[in-house]
Amino acid sequence: MLNNKTKRISQAVALSLALCGVSYAATTSHASSAKHPEVQANEPFSAHVLTSGLDAPWDMVWGPDGYLWVTERKAASIDRIDPKTGEKKVAITLSGVHTGPQHEGVLGLALSPNFMKAGGDNYVYTAYTYMNGNEEHAKIVRLEYDEKTQKLGNEKEILAGFPAGNDHNGGRLRFGPDGKLYYTIGEQGHNQGANFCKPIDAQRIPTEDELKNKNYAAYAGKVLRLNIDGSIPEDNPTIHGIKSHLFTYGHRNPQGLVFVGDTLYASEQGPSSDDELNILEAGGNYGWPHVAGFQDDQAYVYANYSKAENCPSLKWDPNHIPAGVPVQKETEWKAADFKAPIKTFFTVKEGYTYNDASCSADSAYICWPTIAPSSVAYYPADGVIKSWRNSIIVSSMKNGALYRVLLNADKKNVQGDVAKYFHTANRYRMVVVSPDTRKIFVATDNFGNVMDESNHPTHNLSNPGSIIVFEYTGK
Repeated sequence: MLNNKTKRISQAVALSLALCGVSYAATTSHASSAKHPEVQANEPFSAHVLTSGLDAPWDMVWGPDGYLWVTERKAASIDRIDPKTGEKKVAITLSGVHTGPQHEGVLGLALSPNFMKAGGDNYVYTAYTYMNGNEEHAKIVRLEYDEKTQKLGNEKEILAGFPAGNDHNGGRLRFGPDGKLYYTIGEQGHNQGANFCKPIDAQRIPTEDELKNKNYAAYAGKVLRLNIDGSIPEDNPTIHGIKSHLFTYGHRNPQGLVFVGDTLYASEQGPSSDDELNILEAGGNYGWPHVAGFQDDQAYVYANYSKAENCPSLKWDPNHIPAGVPVQKETEWKAADFKAPIKTFFTVKEGYTYNDASCSADSAYICWPTIAPSSVAYYPADGVIKSWRNSIIVSSMKNGALYRVLLNADKKNVQGDVAKYFHTANRYRMVVVSPDTRKIFVATDNFGNVMDESNHPTHNLSNPGSIIVFEYTGK
């Protein structure tokens, strides 16, 4: 019975897309002879490629100098890119960074709230993965920017020893309006793929002894909140009797963070369904791995491969669970501090058929009812584009598109339909809104599978390692 509830994922992606509004779709011209392959957007938008040739752009923020500050994950660099010309100036190439195919390297980036202000500072914060002997970890460091040389230097370690691996490192770094640093850490892809026999620690809280010894292994699957010197804020939540850097827990792979006023929105990548948009509350438990999306027993059960006898001999499948693997329905798990998402992409009914002939075995996940959200941005209530005002924008790696989610008046919940924009054969890694609110800048991955404009899986990306600009041309 339980196996039937977790059948192999694969419904036509058109069905999942039908669950959201679609407007202003974009098409891409594969003009390989051009310096930047052309990108076209339907009115009232135009589109062009600002720059290309980036080595896995990952994070992107607006600087007070009018430049886009970008991390290149695999190049281990932080760049300043002119938003008008696309000219790239490398501010630093970091040493000691461990890079990997898709989850490791230089990740999050945050500029000090006082950056370049009169009487302020020139501090830039970033996070990256590194090796400590045979163990992989992540750290947050502070750099100083020299305005004369336009270079970063004087690296100072803020906090190190976070869990890291070849999958689901999270990695988003942001300042809150409270002046604290917020950092996301994934559950390292445990219980799936090559890591399917490793237990998920998203529910585990560190012990006093672990904290005393600076052992942060239990920080996997969490969102952290820390002072700028790496210490634990006095007003951090006490969770299960322990006060630590933990702000929230029970996460799978949270990659998007954005403050809207004092409300912290986060996107989270789900398993075979139920990507999430959450509001993060201090001490909140977001359910993973016991719950995906809402606690509704719809098309998901927690199959704990790490508890299966002779796990390495089994064949992992998220939707055809072998005999002997312990399973748990969502409603069988109880937690008083559970926080449900405010939106999912997408919740499907129990018994949903997860097979689609258009997706081969190596790209089956592309046909699952998920979008793989990679970042979130806020489009302000006084923005130029009236229909976008007061919305959360979510970038998708699977569908090469942006999803716009309208917020209610107090900005603490969602309302209305989800609209889908700018579909191209690209994996959208990061989205930001220009200060004048007329332009949407999107950084793209260098490789991977994606749904093309005709909703067919492909690994031939139209604009790999690029920044695409979608500009509003209306009034």
